[in-house]
Amino acid sequence: MSAHRHDVLLVDLDGTVYRGPDAIEGAVETLEAVREQVAVSYVTNNASRGPDEVCEHLRELGLTLHAGDVVTSAQAAAAVLADQLAGGDVVLVLGTEALAAEIEAVGLTPVRSDDEEPVALVQGHSPDTGWRELAEGALTLQRGATWVACNVDPTLPTPRGLLPGNGAMVGVLQHAFGVDPQVAGKPEAPLLRQAVERAGASTPLVIGDRLDTDIAGAHAVGAESLLVLTGVSTARQVLDAPAAQRPTYVAADLRILTGDLASAHVEDGDPAGWSVRRDGEGLHLSGQGDDAMAALRALCRSAWSGGEAEEALKVFGDGEDAASVLGALELSGPPTG
Repeated sequence: MSAHRHDVLLVDLDGTVYRGPDAIEGAVETLEAVREQVAVSYVTNNASRGPDEVCEHLRELGLTLHAGDVVTSAQAAAAVLADQLAGGDVVLVLGTEALAAEIEAVGLTPVRSDDEEPVALVQGHSPDTGWRELAEGALTLQRGATWVACNVDPTLPTPRGLLPGNGAMVGVLQHAFGVDPQVAGKPEAPLLRQAVERAGASTPLVIGDRLDTDIAGAHAVGAESLLVLTGVSTARQVLDAPAAQRPTYVAADLRILTGDLASAHVEDGDPAGWSVRRDGEGLHLSGQGDDAMAALRALCRSAWSGGEAEEALKVFGDGEDAASVLGALELSGPPTG
């Protein structure tokens, strides 16, 4: 990879390194290889597990790392609250014991009931959050407490498919009371800034599977980014992405890191024989071969050069190879030649 361009890789976990308990194909081998050239930190919006537990899971998958190489949105949320509250202040925790431990680690007092008169509410993902827990949060918010969400991801990728994420639960309180939380995780800056500062980095590369969190977060901290299509975001969404969610690089998975990363650059990479013509109908892809990622980058280059589109651009394949590649990307329109 072009290691000289980046001094740390800030790698997302869910949908990027693993899906549920299992590693995504090629992820472990790739990350073990690149850590010989550049520092690797694992940065996750998921606040349900502590750094030690995440580290142990990654080691079980075959990765070499220390607990300090993991930065979670729970840690970022605790830091945000510590900056705004006094030592010992009471914080209502809607989330796991791992989140409560991070609140305690910064000198605040985690509680589970509004009866304790908390001055703040912190909310992170937990599969056990239900009406009773949300009701405690509702009471705390109505007393004007500071509210910090670890993240607002609407969904969470699992082996069974997408399931409701922390953002869905945050949305319940937002809808009920018409207020918004401060957000510690991606796409907001606190989590990634904490990871950059911990690594002592100046040229980070943010890597993830979501445009609306990982890539938007990279924009928030002025970093380059790599989107991999192993999780939530699709080729269609990449093509239609607004400027604030457009990645620097696009690849099928993490294995691009041990290949030619420069070729995956959307603006300056190698289109590998693909060309795109844009007209009033939409985008027309032509060329030969089966490199779907190169075709997608060529399409993005053309689509993004026209600024923000008011509606999704139609995509057409000029010839059998182009039509086949568009089908693989789930972008297929009727071939025109």
